[in-house]
Amino acid sequence: MSAVQEVASAAGATTRAPLLQVSGLKVAYGKIEAVKGIDLELHEGQITTLVGANGAGKSTTLLALSGLVKKAAGRVTFDGRDLSKMAPHKIVASGVVQVAEGRATLSTLTVRENLELGAYTRRDKGGRAHDLDYVFNLFPVLKERAGGLAGNLSGGEQQMLAIGRALMAKPRVLLLDEPSMGLAPIIVQDIFRTLREINQAGLTIFLVEQNVRQALKIANRAYVIETGSIVLAGTGRELLVNPRVQEAYLGS
Repeated sequence: MSAVQEVASAAGATTRAPLLQVSGLKVAYGKIEAVKGIDLELHEGQITTLVGANGAGKSTTLLALSGLVKKAAGRVTFDGRDLSKMAPHKIVASGVVQVAEGRATLSTLTVRENLELGAYTRRDKGGRAHDLDYVFNLFPVLKERAGGLAGNLSGGEQQMLAIGRALMAKPRVLLLDEPSMGLAPIIVQDIFRTLREINQAGLTIFLVEQNVRQALKIANRAYVIETGSIVLAGTGRELLVNPRVQEAYLGS
């Protein structure tokens, strides 16, 4: 049984097709194969996480899904559409939106301008205004600082801004790359609580995260990647108590 079949069985998946499916994905940097033919499934309305150590291939996987690095092999389908050769901006327009590692907020623009840039492909003015209110309700501090420069925000506030900007693109799948990186533990708790809230509102989330304990706690499905290969798959709860995961990533 493949890792994908294992996680589908463990999570009690129905026969409904995955919203996003990755088959045989390979990514190479020169002669170095960073991702070695992995298979993944994201099911609608769930949080799926990919965890592992630095350099395991987590971020490369996300970049490949977003079209930001070239695939050496494999196929990515989203809601029946082949994204494998699609340009990054068209992938975003299709509903797959990434929050980059390091936040990538535009420091010389205001908070509101950063958020509005997230919706640059949209023409539904009323919907954009509604979603801006939604983001401000999720992150009240962004509303308080809407007219201030993004560069003056704290690290946690910049992460909130990066997530809010992605939500302004009206995604169906939100890809997150290391949202807890460099943040104080209390802020990490807030970010993960917000991710659960966003998911409960119906958004499908794919979370790449080095904070294995936090990621597995909120995940419906989980994969462990080591040196470019998927080595474990199951529900978040199952991997949280898996002896191999505990020994390698949880200090148990």
